[in-house]
Amino acid sequence: MANSQMALVLERKGKLSLREIELSNKIGSNDVKIAIKVVGICGSDVHYYTHGKIGPFEVNAPMVLGHEAAGVVVECGAGVDHLKIGDRVCMEPGIPTTLSKASRLGIYNLDPDVVFWATPPVHGVLTPYAIHPAALSFKLPDNVTDAEGAMIEPFAVGMQAAAKANIQPGDIAVVTGAGPIGTMVALAALAGGCATVVLADFAKPKLDIASQYQGIIPCDLNKNSLPEMISQLTGGWGADIVFECSGAAAAWKDIDRILRPAGTIIAVGLPISSVPVDISTLSTKEIQIKTVFRYAHQYERAIALIASGKVDLKPLITATFSFNEAITAFERASLGLPDDVKLQIAL
Repeated sequence: MANSQMALVLERKGKLSLREIELSNKIGSNDVKIAIKVVGICGSDVHYYTHGKIGPFEVNAPMVLGHEAAGVVVECGAGVDHLKIGDRVCMEPGIPTTLSKASRLGIYNLDPDVVFWATPPVHGVLTPYAIHPAALSFKLPDNVTDAEGAMIEPFAVGMQAAAKANIQPGDIAVVTGAGPIGTMVALAALAGGCATVVLADFAKPKLDIASQYQGIIPCDLNKNSLPEMISQLTGGWGADIVFECSGAAAAWKDIDRILRPAGTIIAVGLPISSVPVDISTLSTKEIQIKTVFRYAHQYERAIALIASGKVDLKPLITATFSFNEAITAFERASLGLPDDVKLQIAL
């Protein structure tokens, strides 16, 4: 069963429309219907808009954008008992196959058949209403705003990265790339026990925003050598962890110089092309490389941290646009302005 809804539709590479589109309106017994309130603009949304594809995922038909979302439950399936009409929720946008091997192992983010909002050919949620599994819809506490709720999705990436790093209390970490994900990785690393996070980028305005947070030390790469800064900070020993969030090939050059022996690299950013890695040099220091793909089992932890006041994501929200301004919002996001961290659309 489908009905027509107004939505922000990516018609093809470089072409957006605000128009009516047929979307599913069938609510299953374990689903909820959600009135969408806030949607964040993700880098992947922008990349589909500007390039028409990401890796093997190509826009070959009109697709509704948006996967960072929060809203209000307006209808519950017969089997839903932990949510009720009126509950404010944020939604995990990837729906795995429940009994897949990946799901049974607890790594459901790696289920090859996962259905993920705004990943071709799956529609996203920049539209007034969405149907979603109740098990992947998480109630927001009263002191967490809808705007913060829409930030849980990218923050969950940071949480996944921090979990993969096996942080020890007092660790010193480096994050390369001060975009939304990089800054949220830095905040997750601090919440996970790091004493200090050095955040490196060429975009000084983004560094200025991030440096408001206690524990984050900015490194302006226009003026400073990251290896030299880390050497001074650690007495020549090196950082415990490097979170690579820029996706830039240059970030991997001399990355071993930043790390201590037996340190860890967490690869978060996705390079456009393959990156050469000097395994021989990394091996002499027994440096580990771990990768991150989305997240699993992080939403409830992320919500708890924000509700507790230990993590404040509000300073990262640069501007909020109305639904009618959605195309303008994407045009601005595509510019990659140095002052912009996270742009959101309120419905």
